[in-house]
Amino acid sequence: MSLKLLLVDDEPNILLSLEFLMKKSGYQVFIARDGREAIDILNQNVPNIIILDIMMPNVDGYEVCQHIKGAPELQNVKIIFLTAKSKKEDIEKGLAMGADLYITKPFSTRELLKKVKNISV
Repeated sequence: MSLKLLLVDDEPNILLSLEFLMKKSGYQVFIARDGREAIDILNQNVPNIIILDIMMPNVDGYEVCQHIKGAPELQNVKIIFLTAKSKKEDIEKGLAMGADLYITKPFSTRELLKKVKNISV
């Protein structure tokens, strides 16, 4: 059975390239273009992993993370923040909120894929 992955980013190019990469690697991929769409998907499908941007319109990545951490049925979802917010305090805040990994943009797709595989074991 393939693992479910939810990609959440408001940048179409990132979504396209990551969707292609993750599907090619055998993941079942769901896509959300902002936090509100992500929460809608989370209410219907429980992914194994969410790759989550922080700076998005409407509902940001921090709010999505709080939603996941507050929902008992989502407790096992692994959260990877993938964001341009690279200050030390941003990273500390993301990890303190419960993210399993915090990766800053620009990023290597090969490194990201390796980290996704490691976290899903």
